[in-house]
Amino acid sequence: MLCFSYGSNMSLARLRQRVPSAQFVAVATLSGHRLRFHKISTDGSGKCDAEATKDPSDLVYGVVIELAASEKPALDKKEGLGRGYDEKEVEVVSVDGETMRPTMYFATNIDGTRKPYHWYKKHVLIGAKENHLPKEYIESIEIIESVADPNAERSARELAIYR
Repeated sequence: MLCFSYGSNMSLARLRQRVPSAQFVAVATLSGHRLRFHKISTDGSGKCDAEATKDPSDLVYGVVIELAASEKPALDKKEGLGRGYDEKEVEVVSVDGETMRPTMYFATNIDGTRKPYHWYKKHVLIGAKENHLPKEYIESIEIIESVADPNAERSARELAIYR
């Protein structure tokens, strides 16, 4: 099955930790949406959302990944499906111009005052850079304010996958 990942799951190391079968398919854009870090996480921080705007000039960049259908329940659990995220099928366009219809998670529990933890923002930036998203898009993520995780052990554990 195909999924459109636009947040921390763009990092293949992070995604494969969650679903080992994950395979890169394409870099793609989702129009009529903008990237926000306002999904309320169980850890108190803000996580990514592709917020629907209905403005066709708004674009979210991400990656289409293929994963084994048998691993979808594990990803649903990690993403909090039904507990702050829901899913929908979206139409994305790859950088090669191919239209695809993957599934995507979107936030249902939001708070615009939440900030991502530094480690979470780093996952998103690593994924954006490893997938060669446009420089301006990466810069728009870099300027998002993030905060230190009060749980230093969790922060170290999250970033250990890159060593």
